[in-house]
Amino acid sequence: MRLLFVCSGNRARSQIAEGWARRLAPPGVEVLSAGTRPHPQGVHPMAIEVMRERGVDISAHRPKSLADLPGEFDYVITLCAEADAECPTLPARRARLAWHLPDPALSTGEQERPAFLEARERIESLLRELFSKPPFST
Repeated sequence: MRLLFVCSGNRARSQIAEGWARRLAPPGVEVLSAGTRPHPQGVHPMAIEVMRERGVDISAHRPKSLADLPGEFDYVITLCAEADAECPTLPARRARLAWHLPDPALSTGEQERPAFLEARERIESLLRELFSKPPFST
């Protein structure tokens, strides 16, 4: 089974989701993420930091384009309205889900860390719920 997370820049939310899904998904699930316009500066450092705090290392991840990911996906999960708007026909064999979350990378100063922590916790919660249901649950 193949699972794809899509965001506009593939810099924060989708990278956090990919990291969590790789940790939480049952065996046999291939997890990838991509952006409609991959960010040239790489994965946001605060995304790497907050995931590291929970024992998930995404430091080797890099923003990828949808064009970099051949093949079909069973589940496509968009994490922002922009991704939905920019790729409305991106197919999913089983389901296409929309988890529109605020972009923590837009936060600055004192709001940056809390925004990334909120994204991390929300994405973990959504994935635990998804993986508790068929066809993921055993």
